[in-house]
Amino acid sequence: MENNLSEKIAFVTGGSNGIGAATVRALASAGAQVIIGYNTGKDRAETLLSELPGDGHSIQQLTLEDGASVKQAAETVGANHSKLDILVNSAGFTKPIPHDDLDALDDEFMDKMLIANVRGPFSVIREFRSLLKAGGDSVIVNLSSVSGFTGSGSSIAYVACKAAIDTMSLALARVLGPEIRVNCVSPGAVATDFVAGRDREKLEKLSKKSPLQKVVDPEDVADAIMACVTHLRSTTGARIIVDSGKFLK
Repeated sequence: MENNLSEKIAFVTGGSNGIGAATVRALASAGAQVIIGYNTGKDRAETLLSELPGDGHSIQQLTLEDGASVKQAAETVGANHSKLDILVNSAGFTKPIPHDDLDALDDEFMDKMLIANVRGPFSVIREFRSLLKAGGDSVIVNLSSVSGFTGSGSSIAYVACKAAIDTMSLALARVLGPEIRVNCVSPGAVATDFVAGRDREKLEKLSKKSPLQKVVDPEDVADAIMACVTHLRSTTGARIIVDSGKFLK
């Protein structure tokens, strides 16, 4: 299959850190021009930008909770590019809350989670739709989680958000073809700082309970995202699981 993305334009939200940054590196290494989306991590984004191979890369601020910010980001990208070939929705946040502590999951936090992790990615897709259609053979990859179908994860709010991403991606896959494919990549626990208090030692212990007994690194998830971009060209509405098989237990 063709892995050369030299004529492709990619935008990665949450691109300055973790899975997003690993995806940015993979896309740039394959030849794509990458726009690194960030919220508050401008320094991280600029550092990553300076390290990327190739030319034409850039950074773009956007705040998922702010619809005007997302719209402005799409307008800025559209002013610089006539199309968008790849959109990776990697941005989001969580906070560990025990599932049995319902009182700790108050309305304010639930609203923040839903706005950032569900409405935010949808608003990005909505605002970038015309640029993606102009690509003619474009792909959206939404970062979901095994939490979306197992019901286990950092909080009940988080698992609800990821279930929404899964279902939303199915609906979008039906209506955005033939020009745009929409797929989900669903990691389990990944070796990043996404969840507070989950260090490498804890992940090593967790991995022993999975069939493959491997810790999932950001690069493993980026590889799955790249497969959606470069290889799964007849696939839309799919979910790719990257968790060392732990969901099977």
